[in-house]
Amino acid sequence: MQASLLTNVLLPLALGVIMLGLGMGLTLEDFRRVARYPAATLAGLALQTLFLPWVAFALALGFGLRPELAVGLMLLAASPGGATANIYSHLARGDVALNITLTAINSLLCLLTLPLILDLSLEHFMGAGQYVPPPVAKVVEVAAIILLPVAAGMAVRRFAPGFAAASAKPLRLLSVLVLALLVTAAVAQSWQVLLSSLATVGLACLLFNLASLGSGYAVPLALRLPRPQAIAISMEIGIHNGTLAIFIALNVLGNAAMAIPAAVYSLLMFFTAAGFAWWLNRPRAVPAAA
Repeated sequence: MQASLLTNVLLPLALGVIMLGLGMGLTLEDFRRVARYPAATLAGLALQTLFLPWVAFALALGFGLRPELAVGLMLLAASPGGATANIYSHLARGDVALNITLTAINSLLCLLTLPLILDLSLEHFMGAGQYVPPPVAKVVEVAAIILLPVAAGMAVRRFAPGFAAASAKPLRLLSVLVLALLVTAAVAQSWQVLLSSLATVGLACLLFNLASLGSGYAVPLALRLPRPQAIAISMEIGIHNGTLAIFIALNVLGNAAMAIPAAVYSLLMFFTAAGFAWWLNRPRAVPAAA
């Protein structure tokens, strides 16, 4: 759970390059389509801000988590989707434009919702609220890693379509390699903490992750939204910004225990999301969905 050259510099740069590649596969029409059909955006936002905090609250009570871990799980639920959600959605053939839209809106919305949910959680589980400043700096960081490279990639596609098309396959391979590096870094960085914490909070984090991925996919399909949009919403709300939750727990609240659920979740989600993406793209599933 400690910062390093890998997590602070190299991985953000690699994610920026991947976002550039994703942008090369998008046009303004993709975002106009999302704006014309807002049901998917509203469904994703409702699940993220209204449904998932209650799921986390129920799990915290059901497992009898000690107060610091319960608050940490609520902090995780209040955090928006991470940058890797866009990569997983791309690999699972989701609507990446919807992912980017949800990431942008959720990151801004969390300036209001995250302090509110966290303050209520502190009040309920620890008996004392605490002022939590909006994570403006982290929202700007998300914008720098996601929105700016995507905009640059769209410009490349607009003015150099041949180069954009030729880069699609290598950048898809790079996405897989970066995800593997993220998993390795997450395991190496938090191995001791994770081993000691899996017994106390691991199952709660795993169930929360599965509930996030599952509801993000099932609810949009129940609303008769297109399958790529269901995939995008599932990845967006299933892959939380664990880095933001850990940052707030350590640097704002000054409580290392509150960072444990986000650290455990950040490791588990790589494997569950990868398995889910494989399940979505297995040979029997793609023709049937089409």
